[in-house]
Amino acid sequence: MTTALPATVHDFGGFASELYALQYPAAGQPELAKETARLLKAAGFAAHCDERRGLDHGAWVPLLHLLSEARVPVFQVSMPRNLSTRQALALGQALAPLRRQGVMLVASGSLTHNLYDYRQSGAPTATYAQEFAAWVRTAVLTKGVMQLLGYRAQAPHAQRAHPSEEHFLPLLVATGAVTDADAVTVLQGGISNGALSMESYAWGV
Repeated sequence: MTTALPATVHDFGGFASELYALQYPAAGQPELAKETARLLKAAGFAAHCDERRGLDHGAWVPLLHLLSEARVPVFQVSMPRNLSTRQALALGQALAPLRRQGVMLVASGSLTHNLYDYRQSGAPTATYAQEFAAWVRTAVLTKGVMQLLGYRAQAPHAQRAHPSEEHFLPLLVATGAVTDADAVTVLQGGISNGALSMESYAWGV
């Protein structure tokens, strides 16, 4: 997106009214966004620029916690539909040169994301979510890229943890942008509402 002043898009439903009042008034960065589109095209992705799109909740919610004052310019890169794990890794590799320019890449998803198992706050934690999250943590800490690429077949309870893949694939995008010199930090987020793991990882910080 090459929007100069992106709106805060509340693209979710059924939550408390207070969430719909939240705003993240960061400026965009159109020229850098266009450069990013060129990098993606050079890597074989069918990228195009959108001058009207705002920041959806996958962008502004994590940024609201990371950079709450919204003083850093932001632009969003949407993942293509039907992306494979290998394509997600390649997407991250295509974006990696931006890091040398001081650009922070935030790949936003959810370590587990089965809303069928969503429960009220305080519900017991589902064992499958714990086991899946533990497997992923081990793969990340040991730089097990091949394990992450094959997580659908190798990780315990992968199908249940992710009935669809769009919330897991950002981890592969982030992995693609990582260098061998990058140390990883685990940001423990716990498991909320019975089955939603909020664990995150940061490289090179």
